[in-house]
Amino acid sequence: MPDSDVTAQLTRLRKSIDNIDAALVHLLAERFKCTQEVGHLKATHGLPAADPSRESQQVERLRALAEESELDPAFAEKWFSFVVAEVIHHHEQIASERA
Repeated sequence: MPDSDVTAQLTRLRKSIDNIDAALVHLLAERFKCTQEVGHLKATHGLPAADPSRESQQVERLRALAEESELDPAFAEKWFSFVVAEVIHHHEQIASERA
């Protein structure tokens, strides 16, 4: 059984993790609000849902930021790819609703 000092440290760290998780969810929600607006602009002007050039630039930028932050750049790229796939899906839905 862990001593009370270890338990207190775990509790403190887990509270911080919970706060960070909450912040991440709120930030993702805000990000998706912006990308929804982008999707509407693209649909209105007949632009494609995906923008491979922009996505490539963002991957490079995020990999560099990850390295600076001592985060695995491959993980940052996987996360970004997951988010972009969801954004493209939203953009395609928006475009099909306008058609």
